[in-house]
Amino acid sequence: MPMFVDTSPPGQCIFCRLVAREIPAAVVYEDDLTIAFMDLGQVTPGHVLVATRRHGATLLDITPEEAGAAMQTAQRIAAAAQAAFDPAGLTILQANGAVGGQTVGHFHLHVVPRHEGDGIALSWPRKEPGFEVLAGYAERLRAVL
Repeated sequence: MPMFVDTSPPGQCIFCRLVAREIPAAVVYEDDLTIAFMDLGQVTPGHVLVATRRHGATLLDITPEEAGAAMQTAQRIAAAAQAAFDPAGLTILQANGAVGGQTVGHFHLHVVPRHEGDGIALSWPRKEPGFEVLAGYAERLRAVL
């Protein structure tokens, strides 16, 4: 089943409207670069979204400073979720593009407290292509870094 992706122009996407306080949100934390708020579709109690204040559709559209700030905010929220909800684990998830599972076209991370039997499944088919193939992949990446 295809996932809905919000492709609204910058400033009109749901997260931009939230940052501008045009729509309500249960804000947990904010600073100059990020905002953290409760996900309307709570997977588990304490599921928080951490978004950049400035619109950038994906990880590749935000600055290194914004990316670092988002991860620092996610760490801060994770610590708060641990203290407030005492989960057995935490999942931090960030998706890019519809094929990657992104449903809102504005960079964000999910901070999800995890509990045994919470119904969340993160799995993929493991492939082991061998060292030579891996070395080739590494070379391709080094060539463009």
